[in-house]
Amino acid sequence: MIRRCLTMSVFLLIACFATVAFASPFHDHNQAVSANRAFEALSNRGIDWPTASQIMRVATLQNYNTRLVVLSTTILGTASGLIGTFLLLRKRSLMGDALSHACLPGIGLMFMIMVALGGDGKYLPGLLLGATLTGAGGVVLVLMIRNTTRVKDDAAMGLVLSVMFGIGVAVLGMVQAMPDASAAGLEYFIYGKTASMVMQDFTLISAVAAAVTIMSLLLFKEFTLVCFDEGYASTQGWPVTWLDIAMLSLVTSVTVVGLQAVGLILIVAFLITPAAAARFWTENLKRMLLLSGMIGAISGWLGSSISALLPRLPAGAVIVVVAAVIFLVSMIFGSSRGVLLRVLARRRLNRKVGRQHLLRAVYELIESRKHPEMTDVANVAIGMDDLLHRRSWSRKQLEKLIRIAKHEDHIEYYNGKLLRLSEPGFGEAARITRNHRLWEMYLIKHADVAAAHVDRDADTVEHVLGAEMVRKLEIELVKRGQTLLVPPSPHTIITGA
Repeated sequence: MIRRCLTMSVFLLIACFATVAFASPFHDHNQAVSANRAFEALSNRGIDWPTASQIMRVATLQNYNTRLVVLSTTILGTASGLIGTFLLLRKRSLMGDALSHACLPGIGLMFMIMVALGGDGKYLPGLLLGATLTGAGGVVLVLMIRNTTRVKDDAAMGLVLSVMFGIGVAVLGMVQAMPDASAAGLEYFIYGKTASMVMQDFTLISAVAAAVTIMSLLLFKEFTLVCFDEGYASTQGWPVTWLDIAMLSLVTSVTVVGLQAVGLILIVAFLITPAAAARFWTENLKRMLLLSGMIGAISGWLGSSISALLPRLPAGAVIVVVAAVIFLVSMIFGSSRGVLLRVLARRRLNRKVGRQHLLRAVYELIESRKHPEMTDVANVAIGMDDLLHRRSWSRKQLEKLIRIAKHEDHIEYYNGKLLRLSEPGFGEAARITRNHRLWEMYLIKHADVAAAHVDRDADTVEHVLGAEMVRKLEIELVKRGQTLLVPPSPHTIITGA
């Protein structure tokens, strides 16, 4: 089954473009309409803001050309998001960029071949076939450099990207110098020309997107294994090289059919940005695939719709900008790895650490004033000056911690000079001090930490101790024959400090 899937994915691209290449050209009157509108937009340097009726027409896809473009970019975005997820997790994000730049020489060379055979050189399936061949050649070249030399992935992809793009620019220069051929319009493959899409493009994009989606689902388990643990997959006998080729064949398919939509420079953003945005929302791969496909579809739909409303804005660039905005929102508000979530979690942790430091410092001061004949620690008032000398706090920092502790009902009395813990605050202080000393005992016995430094080392870990770890440390306490609620400080006993 796996070898069948691999074979299908490797030859998928050839089959798709062979079918289109031998099909009869499709002529659509909307191409002429799009060309006229583009000429009018160039001659008009003002901004024509859309009316409510125009917005409604675009939103409901009433115009044929708008419907064709929006559906094409939406379908392309879905496929790009799906396969881009595996590309991102495989840590080969630059591969899409190298592949897209490697397509440029094929476009120019195929143009020259078709002109030499008596054609006009602008037959779209032929140009895409040439892009496919050189794009696939660039991918194979990257894999050869990676597998046969010590050059890393990023260096190999950067080398192929720059060299192939340089060759492409040189070939386009030769095309421009051909006396009997007009190369006008080839630059659209660099920057994209979504408005010139016809039914033939929609059919091609739909076919390739469906095939990429099916192959991604069929090889989901294999791609997942290769993305997360290539070494384990290799030792278990999985064909890692063939899986890489299959994955990159699917990437090549999406890249080539997306050249006309967003161009070879921006197609890499369409591949990577939806997947990167989805990564901020979930840790589950299946959900990430679903979110990435949805983000890609939304980016294509909104970007092409905005471009339809504002014709002076190129659709490819707008699609990428929309995807970037979604990425920015995901980066800030993502529920799994969002910056805001991490900042709030860090703030809560800092607040917890500060509160525990304050309560432990107060308890240790109370403990130090206990009469030798007393077995229990009494809750007495502690002076601010003593607390300031206990840790490296400034008075402003200490007062802030006291306000937080008072708000949490851990402090019963405070007049600016003296403070006394409340009953729940005293119990919490005893618990925190106990956990700290349990961890000190463990570090001294099992981690060979010097007694003079154990207080500092325990201070960095004790705030994240779980219940299971505390129970294990309590067992160590019982083994030492200590049954006190709060054991004495081990570094104090050893050093006499």
